[in-house]
Amino acid sequence: MPETASWRLLVTYVRPHKAALLLGGVLSLVGSFAGLAMPLLAKTVIDAFGANRSLLGPVLGLTAAVLVGAAVGALGRYVLERMGEGVVFSARRSLVSRMLRLRVSEVDRLKPGDLLSRVTSDTTLLRAVFTEGVVEMVSALFMLVGAVVMMVLMDGLLLLITLGVLVLVGSLVGLVMPRIRRASTQAQVAVGEMGAVLDRVLQAFRTVKASGAENREIATVDAAAREARDRGVAVAWWTSIAGISAWVAAQLAFVAVLGVGGARVASGALEVSSLIAFLLYLFYLVAPIGQLVQGFTQMQNGLAAVKRIREIEELPAEEIADRSRESDRSREAGTAPAGVTFDGVVFRYGDDRPVVHDGVSFEIPAGGMTALVGPSGAGKSTVFALLERFYEQQAGTIEVDGRDIRRWPLSDLRAALGYVEQDAPVLDGTLRENLVFAAPDVGEADIRRVLSLTRLEDLVARLPEGLETKVGHRGVMLSGGERQRVAIARALLRKPRLLLLDEATSQLDAVNELRLREVIAEVARETTVLVIAHRLSTVTGADRIVVMEGGGVRAVGTHGELLADDDLYRELAATQLLLPG
Repeated sequence: MPETASWRLLVTYVRPHKAALLLGGVLSLVGSFAGLAMPLLAKTVIDAFGANRSLLGPVLGLTAAVLVGAAVGALGRYVLERMGEGVVFSARRSLVSRMLRLRVSEVDRLKPGDLLSRVTSDTTLLRAVFTEGVVEMVSALFMLVGAVVMMVLMDGLLLLITLGVLVLVGSLVGLVMPRIRRASTQAQVAVGEMGAVLDRVLQAFRTVKASGAENREIATVDAAAREARDRGVAVAWWTSIAGISAWVAAQLAFVAVLGVGGARVASGALEVSSLIAFLLYLFYLVAPIGQLVQGFTQMQNGLAAVKRIREIEELPAEEIADRSRESDRSREAGTAPAGVTFDGVVFRYGDDRPVVHDGVSFEIPAGGMTALVGPSGAGKSTVFALLERFYEQQAGTIEVDGRDIRRWPLSDLRAALGYVEQDAPVLDGTLRENLVFAAPDVGEADIRRVLSLTRLEDLVARLPEGLETKVGHRGVMLSGGERQRVAIARALLRKPRLLLLDEATSQLDAVNELRLREVIAEVARETTVLVIAHRLSTVTGADRIVVMEGGGVRAVGTHGELLADDDLYRELAATQLLLPG
């Protein structure tokens, strides 16, 4: 069944290119047919030489067969290689599209380096499935059958000797093929693991440097590379056995045919020219047998790659977001602030993981600013993950604007939310591209307004090319505070009905924190703002504060009410010197 599914996926990729596949296959067969004629034409040359006839016609015919066969074969190879690149492109486009639509919960279980390996190296192997696999095998089979037919016409006894040797060695090759597939799968997994290990190091490059851990990490990557090498050597070993078997078969058949055929020539039962033509066909079998073995090998490699690609294709994906088609209810709501309700929400990140939310309930009215506070591990960031439907709760209901989020079209729900993550990711590209990432059609006036709100005007003026300046990989050209403000500006440009800020001021100095608090307060007059904060100074002016602890809601109130009524909040405030004097 898994093999059938792999073939089904392969057919999906090649279907748009079936015309090229057919053309390339036909051209390859024509080239093979021209090759089949060469031993016969060589026989006519020998016969003409023996009969003292003119050699011009036979030699010209042989030359024409060589040139036509080469030209047509080369054209067929080009068509197939071009089709192979098209198959790789289709596979990569489909795989990337699938990856970006996977559920966050699925991607969190996978390693980025391994995913990159599946998109790059695994898809490349698909080209060989058709160019050196299916078509080459069909072409080789045609040549093999054609050569055997011609050999039957020349001498049946010599053919039986040849086939006996080939069947014996073919059985050995058949035993080797499953081992090649297993070894290929293990090799590709090892390459993916090496990519994952290297990605881990590069993502924490400065930490590795600062920790003096270069030698340890080099050793770790080296071990992964060595494992990939060993798996590749295993593939090479089994492939070599299959390849040498074909060569040995041809040599043994040659020796046997030469011995028996020589005796038959000596007895007068066979002409010398027929023996020579038979031997030429025997040598001609070497190429198709090698192609068959190579084709089978490439098929094993390709099917192993398809298996890894299929693992991604079969993972659960989100519904396709089509932001060009908003629901009637979303259009009616426009940009009006949205309220949030959690009612008895239970959630854990996996069946073997502890409960993160255990009956969480709270209500946030539309408009104004609400803060989530509490010790680390209380489940604050999980609130945002559930609101964005990165994960699904196991029990309870979550409503946005009075509507269960599971009944919202996913595109409408996320269009209503603006989300600033804790690490404030900035993408490689220009500053403008980062700002308009979530709202690509936003106008220049809106950009200038948000730049002013987030105090980014000085940064734009300082950059050599202003908004068109490249910010580098992960925004390396910006400071931590600048990256955070860029992320906030990006969310504001989307004009969200509910703005989610996860530790939005964690990388800001006191002056910029004060300015951002003013920005948040101003935004909260137009929309609903939900803030996660460990620094209570950020949220002392919030309309309401939800205190979370141990996967539940401990208390709700204003800063003053919680100082008076809640011990945990009072303790948090005391550690941050926020108690009244």
